[in-house]
Amino acid sequence: MDGFSQDNLAAAFAENRQRLISLAEKRLNPILLKRLSVEDVLSETYANAAKRLGYFAAHDDVPVYYKLRTILLQTLADIERRNLKAGARDAYREVESVKCKVESEESSPFDNIPADITSPASRVDRDERQALLRRALAAMPENDRAILVMRHFDGLGNSECASALGLTEKAASIRYVRALERLRQKLVEVSCFKKN
Repeated sequence: MDGFSQDNLAAAFAENRQRLISLAEKRLNPILLKRLSVEDVLSETYANAAKRLGYFAAHDDVPVYYKLRTILLQTLADIERRNLKAGARDAYREVESVKCKVESEESSPFDNIPADITSPASRVDRDERQALLRRALAAMPENDRAILVMRHFDGLGNSECASALGLTEKAASIRYVRALERLRQKLVEVSCFKKN
């Protein structure tokens, strides 16, 4: 890519939009959802990417999605820094405004039932498993954790992970399989995950 233009950026952004939305939804601090939406994050990411067209042209060996992902993660960090660590209003203390709901004649008592009804016991079990998974991932070496996060949380394919990590596709695949096995071993150690 000799000259990465605004048109190239728009096309790449449109092509990768769903993956970027998914990544933003996973990484956006839930507290910030009171202040902004995922669309706000994508808009700011696009604006930041538009300022860095030279970055896209200079690193043409790296997949465009990975570059957009990097800018999105930097944008999320900036947004969090601005909103959660700033001395202005404290987002942790914000309270949603109370909205008056006018019942219409056509409303049903079933309108307010949540779509996903989870028992307290199953919610606790799920939360415990998630905490165990987070601890197991945190205890893993950085290179194992990086490839697992890229593949499972960021939605990158093997070739994109290989490019991002500076590996061949075969080496990235081997690293991924080994990292999965080490993660499985760590989870078996905590006993609630049984080997199938």
